[in-house]
Amino acid sequence: MLRIVVLGAAAGGGVPQWNCGCAVCTAARTGHPGLRSTQASIALSADGEHWFLINASPDLRQQLIATPQLHPKAGQLRHSPIAGVILTNSEVDAVAGLLSMREGSPFAIYAHPRVLAILKANSIFNVLSEINVRRQPVAIDEAFEPVLPDGSPSGIEILAFVVPGKGAWYLEGKTHPAGDDGVGDTLGLRIGDKTSGKYFYFLAACAEVTPELKRRLAGASLVFFDGTVWRDDELIAAGLGAKTGQAMGHIAMSGENGAIAALADLGIDNKIFLHINNSNPALLQDSAERKTAERAGWQIPADGTEITL
Repeated sequence: MLRIVVLGAAAGGGVPQWNCGCAVCTAARTGHPGLRSTQASIALSADGEHWFLINASPDLRQQLIATPQLHPKAGQLRHSPIAGVILTNSEVDAVAGLLSMREGSPFAIYAHPRVLAILKANSIFNVLSEINVRRQPVAIDEAFEPVLPDGSPSGIEILAFVVPGKGAWYLEGKTHPAGDDGVGDTLGLRIGDKTSGKYFYFLAACAEVTPELKRRLAGASLVFFDGTVWRDDELIAAGLGAKTGQAMGHIAMSGENGAIAALADLGIDNKIFLHINNSNPALLQDSAERKTAERAGWQIPADGTEITL
């Protein structure tokens, strides 16, 4: 049995974002605390005792405090149920939380070699001593089983695959530590329980739903999917930025080629948006955009939502 906890569903900056006065952030501060959300990450476990994080958001410390399943075991001075972190990209909102895990507990980081090269090139991540924090490269389209700190199997099988996207924005115009020839900066994950055979998909970033991606996701029990913006020019239209969703490596929820249309009629049982930007009007429960998403079978989760497969 897989247990999944949504630690956060927001895009970079969270909701409310520290310096933003948009309608969503203002509502989250002033009268609708239910809108508040930390930055996107989930935790999963096959045994209810050992947990793996998918991405480590800048809000990780806050998320761990709010999630009893991830608290140290009672009676132990130093303990964490977190056995590993699987990274799907190298954006700040996926890796910054690693720095909150520097106090010496053993765990493993699983990531594509291109992402591991970025961590290696930035000396601040050396606070995660490789004596305790093993860095394990992940190959494309090759299933692997993350292990527990004592080396025993976790009962979880993960297969990483390439999805359309882009490298971290802070490397734009700079030389990538792993070189410019290659893929792996943006991954999707197929995560399964080896005992039950049940599985789900996690895609925190995706710029396009290709025919190959449709074939992968068809018939899935559960899909977490990139919900950064409602419309491609959202940030520009709202006066909040100069980039489109596509320029940032994210597909829009709406539109003829958006996620809602592209993933319709694929027989997916549960569809959940995450990595949702504070500019996205679908966050507002009474908005037309939210109603459109819900009519199409999509959910926008609150922090702490638990799902069992």
